[in-house]
Amino acid sequence: MNESPHEFAKRRERGSERLLDGAPRSIKRFFALDADVYAAGVLPKKTKELLGLVASTVLRCNDCIAYHLGEAAEAGATREELVEALGIALVVGGSITIPHLRFASDFLDAMAEG
Repeated sequence: MNESPHEFAKRRERGSERLLDGAPRSIKRFFALDADVYAAGVLPKKTKELLGLVASTVLRCNDCIAYHLGEAAEAGATREELVEALGIALVVGGSITIPHLRFASDFLDAMAEG
């Protein structure tokens, strides 16, 4: 892993700010929809973030995996819950997700280190 969880969060924040600065309404609306979908509703935020983690792993997006690991942990997910969700992603996505599970494991370790 090339950057710490803190560095990842800062890079993501800077990139989003640059993207949204002067972006057309369609992009801004998509970002707003994304924020709304992951907010607590009938399903708690933690559950939604775990679902996002599974989808991100199946889609093989390491930035998305890192984001949802952090958000799920912030919403109260334990390491055991995160690893169990990654197990679901492996079953759904197959062996092609294994490199992304390794990434997730490294990211979890980095999150635990602070």
